[in-house]
Amino acid sequence: MTARPALLAPPRPADSHGHRDFETPLDPKGQLVWISRALPGRTHDLTAARNHRIVKTCVRLRVPALADMAYTGAGGTFAVPTRRPPRKELSVGQRSLNRAHARLRYPVERGVATVKRWRIFHHARCSPNWLTSAAKAVLTLELQR
Repeated sequence: MTARPALLAPPRPADSHGHRDFETPLDPKGQLVWISRALPGRTHDLTAARNHRIVKTCVRLRVPALADMAYTGAGGTFAVPTRRPPRKELSVGQRSLNRAHARLRYPVERGVATVKRWRIFHHARCSPNWLTSAAKAVLTLELQR
């Protein structure tokens, strides 16, 4: 009796599975401006923004950027909400500023939701290079709307 060979899957790169992340700067109306290459999902937002030179570009061009709490410490022209101190409450003025910040950011959050609605990004388990090409195609289609 001959031994049957084990069924082996073709080798895959170590990072060919899992969550992918993109940096997507949007204009104040919530329209996509640019989309980054695919990054591993474990990459922090601020690290990704610095790697793609988004922070330096905004500072150099003096473009104000409304960002979420993940961009705390970006400096320059990045405005983030005020964080509540441990075991304390925000003052009335700080809460008012946070509300105004959220009011200005809601079109951007809607734009991000539009990008996430593209089915190709839901459970993509493919090459980051291929996913980057797909992201560029999505950007082109979104700009044509």
